[in-house]
Amino acid sequence: MTRTMVASPEAARSASLFAEAQRLMPGGVSSPVRAFKSVGGTPRFIVRGEGSRIVDADDNRYVDLVLSWGPLILGHAHPGVVASVAAAAALGTTFGAPTELELRLAERVIDAFPSIEMLRFVSSGTEAVMSAVRLARAATGRRAVLKFDGCYHGHADALLAAAGSGIATLGLPDSPGVPSSTVADTLVAPYNDLSAVEALFAARQDGIAAVLVEPVAGNMGVVLPKPGFLEGLRAITTRTGAILIFDEVMTGWRVHRRGAQGLFGITPDLTCLGKVLGGGLPAAAYGGRRNLMEQIAPSGPVYQAGTLSGNPLAMAAGIATLDILSNHGLWERADHWASRAADAMARAAAAAGTPLTVQRAGTMLTPFFTDSPVHDYAAAKATDRSAFNRFFHSMLDAGVYLPPSAFEAAFTSAAHGDPEFAVLEEALSHAFK
Repeated sequence: MTRTMVASPEAARSASLFAEAQRLMPGGVSSPVRAFKSVGGTPRFIVRGEGSRIVDADDNRYVDLVLSWGPLILGHAHPGVVASVAAAAALGTTFGAPTELELRLAERVIDAFPSIEMLRFVSSGTEAVMSAVRLARAATGRRAVLKFDGCYHGHADALLAAAGSGIATLGLPDSPGVPSSTVADTLVAPYNDLSAVEALFAARQDGIAAVLVEPVAGNMGVVLPKPGFLEGLRAITTRTGAILIFDEVMTGWRVHRRGAQGLFGITPDLTCLGKVLGGGLPAAAYGGRRNLMEQIAPSGPVYQAGTLSGNPLAMAAGIATLDILSNHGLWERADHWASRAADAMARAAAAAGTPLTVQRAGTMLTPFFTDSPVHDYAAAKATDRSAFNRFFHSMLDAGVYLPPSAFEAAFTSAAHGDPEFAVLEEALSHAFK
């Protein structure tokens, strides 16, 4: 098998487009990590995707391990998904009224996630989490929300909080424009630290409305929960009457067919979903127990709305994706490829004497340049990011497109197979000389 050759390492057309983009958009991008700021160099402007591959404006081809940051578990432009979206678009792109497609996708989600008895569709993960937090506060009559350092839950002001000093602490604003008062009721603890959670509950007593967690962290790189961590969160919230919210926007259908809650056997009160749910189009949802969800307007007093929520194109893409993914062997194919990729990275690094710890959950993985397991954000920040940056560019030059950040998860798809693995192995042989 021959590897995909990169036609133009200089990426001249992408560089030209990026220069133009920087005059039109902040940083030249519509979302920050796309700008390659943390790794340096020129972001690639993509013109098309084909299964496991993407093609940039200079006609360079890459094995894609970003997959739009997770949604494309079937790969790019899957014919079944494209046909479903085209058929829906031919009937009208949006109505601002109910459609049967919403019901059919809701049925599939509820079937996959037994903790969800009812759900509400929204258009982004940020909306889903923001709405779930609002619901938790309304249901408990409490104000504070506990989150974990290094976990990202969208760009709502109250959730853009970083850890302050000390083990159990009030959050501090993590962005200019976020007032201290906005995050005054956001508490931050280290991931995987149950003692810090206990300390926060002791300090705030009955004031904590919810614990919000990525059950497998993906936004500091892939960081798995230690044994007993999620079980401990479930026990604490049950004991105190707080709402346990799993942010499975990233992990839903990615770490297991039933998400992290299926993988670990933990039942949250509310779940937030996105990415795979929309099959590559903007769609997300939050859901949980019926007695909680019936508090959402118009059934109850907790207001939340959205003009494009339940958009028929996104619903069609989601239905097609979940139906195709249910075919025997497809999810397992993506999972197996991720396992092979993690092993190949570890072997190549070991042969070169390079400290590397590859952490994986299902179809998500992250190579951390360290010789120790990463259990929290502090450990993730202590890894060798300069080594990651060199690795990223070596792999990019060899035709493998990785997330342009040491703190992001890579993703695999059912479209990845032996030819793509051959490209990966050859790229690794260059990256770990």
